[in-house]
Amino acid sequence: MTIAYFCILIMGLLPYVAAGIAKKGFDDYDNSLPRQWLAKQTGFRARANAAQANLFESLPFFFAAVIIASFAQAPQARIDLLAVGFVLARIAYLVCYVANWPTTRSIVWLIGITCVVSLFFQI
Repeated sequence: MTIAYFCILIMGLLPYVAAGIAKKGFDDYDNSLPRQWLAKQTGFRARANAAQANLFESLPFFFAAVIIASFAQAPQARIDLLAVGFVLARIAYLVCYVANWPTTRSIVWLIGITCVVSLFFQI
């Protein structure tokens, strides 16, 4: 398994980390209606839930970029580097979202999307 493919695995799991943060402490958590419970949350729980949605939304573009670059036989070291850059940016994004640092969050989002777009230029 390449480093980039391992990054795909990490990114596939990262939204669930955000979900766990959103549900941390389970104050009056209703597992029979989890989406309704999350919709009523505020503060870090609401931000973690929003980060979860954004993390899920970013997956197809990242997955496609890594797979296409791999199939096109782009240099593996560059694919790995850009994939790791994306993962680190998305972890930082989650931290920034939960901590309510919107400007920094936007900067790390831009770094992450730049890594994905750069993967396509490796082809």
